[in-house]
Amino acid sequence: MAKNLVIVESPAKAKTIEKFLGKDFKVESSFGHIADLPSKELGVDVDGDFKPKYQISKDKKDVVKKLKELAKNADWVWLASDEDREGEAIAWHLAETLKLDKDKTKRIVFHEITKSAIQKAIENPRGIDYDLVDAQQARRVLDRIVGYELSPVLWRKVKGGLSAGRVQSVSVRLIVEKEREIQEFTAQASYRIDAEFSNEKGQTFKAKLPKNFNSETEATEFLKNNIEATYQVSSLEKKPAKKSSAAPFTTSTLQQEASRKLGFSVSRTMSNAQRLYESGLITYMRTDSVNLSDEARNAAKAEIISAFGQQYSKPQNYKGKSKGAQEAHEAIRPTDFSLHAVDIDRDQSRLYELIWKRAIASQMSDAELERTNLKIQINASNKVNEEFAANGEIITFDGFLKVYLEGTDDEDVEQEGILPDLKVNEKLNNNYITATERYTRPPSRYTEASLVKKLEELGIGRPSTYAPTISTIQNRNYVEKGSNEGEERGYKQLVLQKSEIKSKKLTEKVGSDKGKLVPTDIGMIVTDFLVNHFEHILDYNFTAKVEADFDEIAEGNEDWTKVMKSFYKDFHPQVEHVKENADRESGERVLGTDPKTGKQVSVRLGKFGPMVQIGTVDDEEKPQFASLSPDQQLNSITYDEAMDLFKLPKSLGEYKGEEVEVNNGRFGPYVKFGNAFVSLPKGVDPLSVELDDAIVLIKEKQKADAPIYMYQDLPVQKGKGRFGPFIKWNNMFINVNKKYNWDELSDDDIVELIEDKIQKEKDKVVQNWEAEGIRIEKARWGRHNLIKGKTKIELAKTVDVSKITLEKAQALIEAKAPKKKTAKKKATSKKK
Repeated sequence: MAKNLVIVESPAKAKTIEKFLGKDFKVESSFGHIADLPSKELGVDVDGDFKPKYQISKDKKDVVKKLKELAKNADWVWLASDEDREGEAIAWHLAETLKLDKDKTKRIVFHEITKSAIQKAIENPRGIDYDLVDAQQARRVLDRIVGYELSPVLWRKVKGGLSAGRVQSVSVRLIVEKEREIQEFTAQASYRIDAEFSNEKGQTFKAKLPKNFNSETEATEFLKNNIEATYQVSSLEKKPAKKSSAAPFTTSTLQQEASRKLGFSVSRTMSNAQRLYESGLITYMRTDSVNLSDEARNAAKAEIISAFGQQYSKPQNYKGKSKGAQEAHEAIRPTDFSLHAVDIDRDQSRLYELIWKRAIASQMSDAELERTNLKIQINASNKVNEEFAANGEIITFDGFLKVYLEGTDDEDVEQEGILPDLKVNEKLNNNYITATERYTRPPSRYTEASLVKKLEELGIGRPSTYAPTISTIQNRNYVEKGSNEGEERGYKQLVLQKSEIKSKKLTEKVGSDKGKLVPTDIGMIVTDFLVNHFEHILDYNFTAKVEADFDEIAEGNEDWTKVMKSFYKDFHPQVEHVKENADRESGERVLGTDPKTGKQVSVRLGKFGPMVQIGTVDDEEKPQFASLSPDQQLNSITYDEAMDLFKLPKSLGEYKGEEVEVNNGRFGPYVKFGNAFVSLPKGVDPLSVELDDAIVLIKEKQKADAPIYMYQDLPVQKGKGRFGPFIKWNNMFINVNKKYNWDELSDDDIVELIEDKIQKEKDKVVQNWEAEGIRIEKARWGRHNLIKGKTKIELAKTVDVSKITLEKAQALIEAKAPKKKTAKKKATSKKK
């Protein structure tokens, strides 16, 4: 038995650390938190001192049992969870739950998993920091209270199954307010003037007028005045400039830059960064700090001099803007600067390279530039008071740009070009002048990266909260990623060339929301309800103040229970008041009147989603209802679009003796033919579909569904789905990988695919009680599932499935199965 037990929170971290410690150390994982608040009750003493009621998670009981046994037989227990509030709380829960002897327990922290960092941590142990634990408890308890008390109000007043959260709801509010800014925006047209000039050597460059014209008439007049004009350089200013590198990554800047440069979602960035950290390749990835240690700066300096030369080295430190930075005390950086790239999983490799470039660039010399500002005089018979302007820059020393340039979220940024060598009063030839109709742009919707940036600017949330918050608001269907490519808009361009003005008609795509965060109907309705009744909770300043309170608790300057009491004394009465007195919120909009019945036409949220309604509950006849299509929203649907929905379902006629109709469904418009349903292609209006169109779609569907082979007297079909091409046999979907020619699958290919799949399914089963219909199968991430019919129970990694008996399996399934409700007999009384 090892003398030292080291407990970390992840198996990957345990595996890496074990390499650096000798045989006297055993490293075990707690698999994250071993205790948390109960799932089916508030679990907080709100009438007392707000003490949380922690429970050991069901799937952690075997873990706890094993750790207790190992701790009992060890001379020393080292709690080595992450160096942040969450990690400190994990260490505390372990100490409390395992009943560890304080004299035999040591807390160690490190911000990178390297041999030197682990050894240094073991040489410098400390106790549990209870201020950090209290700060984590305060966040957990306050967020539990907000979610637990607000969510039932939403169920009663808006719709069942909804949820609210302190940071979650504020994030949705930001997205909703941005959407309303866009809806209220009116584009204004103006004409931008651009020109191309060339000097005597024939070198060309572009310039523009610093002002726009408000109308086509003004733009045309300007071009006319330039027909016989000559041009010369009126002023030329050259000055040296410097460009400095960005600071090394914090959590939020890594999330933003990985989104811009790699196209990663926030959660994808964090999961890959976690794996890089646990493999010992980067420092801890949840941090507000832009600081680098002396050791890191020296290592970066040595690598820069070695790889690029002495002139590229400029060691420096950065000061962060984040008040109360409470995570690790160093920026995200590689643990070994000499390792420029890593040959592992593609996502991890790309993210590592981004982190390496940013960190190494932060210690490199400034880029040196020569910036040129040029003005061009217009000499025309009709005096023109305007001057063209051009800006350019030349890099005289690339410095950090040799490695890295930070991205930007600004879609309108124009890169400066390089200007030829010009002199004041030099004559220029004009090649052409354009006057292009341009429209002002509405505010940009948030991307995941720009939302993180905004939350950080407002002081809302912390590095560890951004990824789960953004995932939650999408999973709850409050927000979705836009998929609209935009629509064509026409604009004019006037061109003056060779003393002649010509007009062109051009088109551009506008209104694209692809990849941007767009609020759903339910997201807007919930936000409006919460802002109307709980404005204090959704106030940006209040949410930031709560974060500041957590920071004060972490610093030991504030008592966490006092913060809870101060919050709850106003919050709870408001919840009770709204629960009893607020009207239901359905997002109703009255669109007009039905010409046939004279009844009100409105849209609102119904039990099964957004719908149009003709009539009200007060009418003698029941109202008529029609569901909105997936691409329509309550806040933007027009009266005509709403009334068109009542034309569906629309009968198109008959085909082969079966009625054909077109309708809107939950997943979009479709054609129904007998018992078959055929989805309409994206963007096709169901009301525009005629019988001939429907027949084409039906035939295509029948062709796609036709068997391509018979295997064991059962048909094989092929198709393409979300995850690529597949074949279907015996209700089994089998992915077809690139090894096969999808368009020309041979009979042998089909048989091989089916038999391989059957064998894989057999290999998945590790225990099988056929008579009882119970089996245990392998699942993802090294786990197992216990299955009976539609009941599936995920077993923890620590469970030895080979030792599960039939009786144990039946007991687990019985405990999971929903209890049948027994009808209560009504009490009866006999008259005497």
